[in-house]
Amino acid sequence: MKYLHTMVRVTDPEVSLRFYRDALGLEVLSRKDVPQGRFTLIFLAAPGDHSAQIELTHNWDPEVYQGGRNFGHLAYAVQDIYASCQRLRDHGVTILRPPRDGRMAFVRSPDGISIELLQHGQALAPAEPWASMPNTGTW
Repeated sequence: MKYLHTMVRVTDPEVSLRFYRDALGLEVLSRKDVPQGRFTLIFLAAPGDHSAQIELTHNWDPEVYQGGRNFGHLAYAVQDIYASCQRLRDHGVTILRPPRDGRMAFVRSPDGISIELLQHGQALAPAEPWASMPNTGTW
């Protein structure tokens, strides 16, 4: 058995790509528009690690998606939690749970999917503005 991917439905693929690709830093592996099924599939993964993929599914006919607490979050290890959070902020993403501990942060995708960022290896030393930044909303 081999893990393949996690599928997340998205309402706007271009907005989602700005989040997952541009702000979070994932790379697009493939994109397939399926006119007969009226949907688009976009597969992404962390650079250099295509073994854990995310599939963004965009159904062309409008739907309202509601997240459930039964789906927790996606998680990614990052080389520098502070630089990753700053890149996200620079793209207009709110850091819901800042990396005050130099180890962990949470953000949400445009469609409300919770994303956990974890510092690879040892936690970084606490640093401003992160160390004193409060939580915002829920993650």
